[in-house]
Amino acid sequence: MAKEYSGSPKHHQLEAKRKRLTWILGGSGLCILFYVLGAWQNSFIPTTRSDVYTRVRCDNNVTTSDSGNAVVNPSTTNLDFASHHQVELDGSKTVSQFPPCDMSFSEYTPCQDKVRGRKFDRDMMKYRERHCPTKEELLLCLVPAPPKYKTPFKWPQSRDYAWYDNIPHRELSIEKAIQNWIQVEGDRFRFPGGGTMFPRGADAYIDDIGQLIPLTDGTIRTAIDTGCGVASFGAYLLKRNVLTMSFAPRDTHEAQVQFALERGVPAMIGIMGSQRLPYPARAFDLAHCSRCLIPWQKYDGLYLAEVDRILRPGGYWVLSGPPIHWKKYWRGWERTQEDLKQEQDAIEDVAQRLCWKKVIEQNDLSVWQKPINHIECIKSKVFKTPHICKSDDPDTAWYRNLEACITPLPEVSSSDDVAGGTIKKWPDRLFTLPPRISSGSIPGFTAEKFKEDNELWKERVAHYKRIISPLPTGQYRNIMDMNAYLGGFAAAVSKYPVWVMNVVPANSDHNTLGVIYDRGLIGTYQDWCEAFSTYPRTYDLIHASGLFSIYQDRCDITYILLEMDRILRPEGTVIFRDTVDLLVKIKSIIDGMRWKSQIMDHESGPFNPEKILVAVKTYWTGEATQKQR
Repeated sequence: MAKEYSGSPKHHQLEAKRKRLTWILGGSGLCILFYVLGAWQNSFIPTTRSDVYTRVRCDNNVTTSDSGNAVVNPSTTNLDFASHHQVELDGSKTVSQFPPCDMSFSEYTPCQDKVRGRKFDRDMMKYRERHCPTKEELLLCLVPAPPKYKTPFKWPQSRDYAWYDNIPHRELSIEKAIQNWIQVEGDRFRFPGGGTMFPRGADAYIDDIGQLIPLTDGTIRTAIDTGCGVASFGAYLLKRNVLTMSFAPRDTHEAQVQFALERGVPAMIGIMGSQRLPYPARAFDLAHCSRCLIPWQKYDGLYLAEVDRILRPGGYWVLSGPPIHWKKYWRGWERTQEDLKQEQDAIEDVAQRLCWKKVIEQNDLSVWQKPINHIECIKSKVFKTPHICKSDDPDTAWYRNLEACITPLPEVSSSDDVAGGTIKKWPDRLFTLPPRISSGSIPGFTAEKFKEDNELWKERVAHYKRIISPLPTGQYRNIMDMNAYLGGFAAAVSKYPVWVMNVVPANSDHNTLGVIYDRGLIGTYQDWCEAFSTYPRTYDLIHASGLFSIYQDRCDITYILLEMDRILRPEGTVIFRDTVDLLVKIKSIIDGMRWKSQIMDHESGPFNPEKILVAVKTYWTGEATQKQR
């Protein structure tokens, strides 16, 4: 007997299609639901440093430090990263723990060590230049904070106050008492804003300069202060939207750069000696010296020629203190009138040979201006001595000896053209295509690439806000980008109350530091196989994107990580971006450095091979009281 036929084949096909469609829609709906739930779960925005610890899964061992901030006791961090990626994260493996250094290293600056420096020539201050330890001298320990270390004041209060226990040095408050550099008030220092040549305060002094040059209309954005003291000049320029690179040597004025950074003001240890300053040519709109004790008239104008190299075309040099206005001050300076007149005449002569224009000398200030190009200077044959430099790259500045020659400016077609291109006023210049890119002077970089980099870092910084303490709260002030590229990260965080030290590795394939300065940002060159020119505990947040891919075959990355620990403040944060294998290796090292960390997926999702490692340095201090180095 034949089977009963219940329907046409077309009907069965339609039913099957409906079922498949139902399963597809149901599965898609579940995927969307779980995605939304996951996004909601990860939308938590931390508001305190305690929350940062929670985000890196350190909340099980949180205690409180004397400063009132969250502290995490050392423990093994359990991560779920391995369940999503075929990477070994062996939690049972014993982590090599780094011991604390002796308390005498609490203010250790490896490449400006006073003991090592004594071995070098005093001529041209060579003994105060960078002299880094040999491989055998490198420390494999953690530089301790002082016993009563506290979290620094938040900006802008930090401009005027710092905890005494963080930098226990009274020397400047005594030595510079009359000049109002710094005062001790109970358990804190106060910075009245005074200086050797501005007894009425930095604000009034800057106002005087502002009457002579366009200081507040955005024309001047980047400045350099040579021999900065505690950086009050740079501190008070900030409210005028001028970003100053302040530098001073580690000398008898104990910890002056450390005070500057504790205040939340950009600064580096540095000196005008026998080598170029670690900045590119045409970087600064303004250079300043207020009784900085640099012998400008010596060595055939060598030091003024270096200022000329780093000054932007049309930039200004402001000088106050000896020998300016010597007829009034010569007795107080304890020098003869003849000596001071001879020094000023020599400075005037060098400035003229550099083709600088004397803008004005008024009261205690003298101002010169660099020409916008060299057409008229060459025509008038001003450049006789010093001569035009023959070197190929004026931006090269890492361990490069000074030359008594004039750095050539890019060629122009008219005497009215600005050599190297016109820079927009601040803040427009931050996102305007930099002249060094538009002119094609940096191979491989285009307007499109610049735009893409800006968009990329806007997205990444938005993601950072979700995984670390929000930048607007003032938790972070001093930030370092260890591999700054085009300065996109710094530009993306510029709307927050922070400043960024943009570092371009000295051995990078692309020298982009000039682009960073074109944008109105500041930075320096650095070889990360050596220590940075700063004191311990001077940065709140360190950003390292792709850095270890550059250095993994150049030197032992353990020492780079120990250097990061040295310059990072207790409870400070580090963001690494790199390949999974490298981040796993980094994590295995920092787990022994009293850091808490977690590897996270890229902001675009788990399928991106680049990952993020967020780490927090825990609060701990030294105990001994030995004399510091």
